[in-house]
Amino acid sequence: MSLILRRLTARFQTGNLIVRTCSTDKDAPEFDMENPFEKEKLQCVLCKHKIEADYKNVKLLSQFQSPYTGRIYGKHITGLCTKQQELVEKEIVKAQSAGLMGTYVKDPHFFEDPELFNADKPIRPHRF
Repeated sequence: MSLILRRLTARFQTGNLIVRTCSTDKDAPEFDMENPFEKEKLQCVLCKHKIEADYKNVKLLSQFQSPYTGRIYGKHITGLCTKQQELVEKEIVKAQSAGLMGTYVKDPHFFEDPELFNADKPIRPHRF
């Protein structure tokens, strides 16, 4: 009966890793094991690579703007965190008011840039 029932004896936290030790019997060895079912923490593209959005970096900012309408993509499409999304929106408006970026169309030079996200498949579905 003691082999069937497992009792959680201790829970240790080492950095980002939660380690649990289980014991079923006095003679059973104690082991440390990561949780194999724990999902990896998702980070936005800018936070992961520690990129600072700046109004002078038009090539980066143009990736968050629609090439057809000039609208700024929402965070459910871009996958940015709230802080970075607000910063990118402010920097795009600043670049547009400084005359570095167009307000209605994207510069054709930036059409061939690699995609940071897929605008056709948003993270959270939208109404259209």
